[in-house]
Amino acid sequence: MGKAQSKLSPEQITELQRSTYFDKKELQQWYKGFLKDCPSGQLSKTEFQKIYKQFFPFGDPSRFADYVFNVFDGDKNGMIEFKEFICALSITSRGNVEDKLRWAFQLYDIDNDGYITREEMLRIVDAIYKMVGSMVKLPADEDTPEKRVNKIFALMDTDKDDRLTMEEFKEGSRKDPSIVQALNLYDGLV
Repeated sequence: MGKAQSKLSPEQITELQRSTYFDKKELQQWYKGFLKDCPSGQLSKTEFQKIYKQFFPFGDPSRFADYVFNVFDGDKNGMIEFKEFICALSITSRGNVEDKLRWAFQLYDIDNDGYITREEMLRIVDAIYKMVGSMVKLPADEDTPEKRVNKIFALMDTDKDDRLTMEEFKEGSRKDPSIVQALNLYDGLV
């Protein structure tokens, strides 16, 4: 597992500039920070969960962190390399609404079959509720994961087949401002 290279090569920087919304200086700074936290050049699921725990100390973010980790881990090798990290961060922090919706669809489509089932949505929403704990006061019609999922499906599942296509998800997300607001969480932070 050793140490990763200390600097990005010019070729790596050029490739990352093409595939992210970050400039050369930002990429170099992110890489330096990534190596400081992950000297091997890889981020494990356990380390990823620890990071989430710092941001959500009053809840249990471990399950949600697992789901996010799986989207970040593009090659599905059980580790997040810098390129996977920076590409996902670029979409979630600076991507346009379309990019963010595609990324969010991947998060909810746990089995990667091209659809979000009610069960998949419930697993993610339940993980989010456990992560935020009692920090957020929810309206009565959304105070359980099941109620929230029922509300989302009532809005989005236009053909009533108990699964969402990418198009239904995108269209429904445009109708429900809370979904888009959640996708803009990182705007301006990075």
